[in-house]
Amino acid sequence: MNTKINSVHFKVSKKLESFIKEKLDKMPSIYDGVIGSEVILKIENAESLKNKVVEIRLIIKGYDLFAKKQAKTFEEATDLVSEALKKQLIKHKEKIRGI
Repeated sequence: MNTKINSVHFKVSKKLESFIKEKLDKMPSIYDGVIGSEVILKIENAESLKNKVVEIRLIIKGYDLFAKKQAKTFEEATDLVSEALKKQLIKHKEKIRGI
């Protein structure tokens, strides 16, 4: 799966990049129509503790699924976003199968 990671005003560490890719590589096992993904990492409102934002657009056949979450760390936000996308994928898969 093709994954593009963009960070706004900072450089992504290799560790974080591999963590995100590892999470996203599990998506095609849920639904085989996953083509790729685009990830945007931002730091918003530096005064708040929960200022790390992860946005993921999951590109699937015919549709794009999107989730955005904010947390204390990028890893925590990535976990939240991947769970939201899993739910969306399962719902989409059931819709296609007519369940």
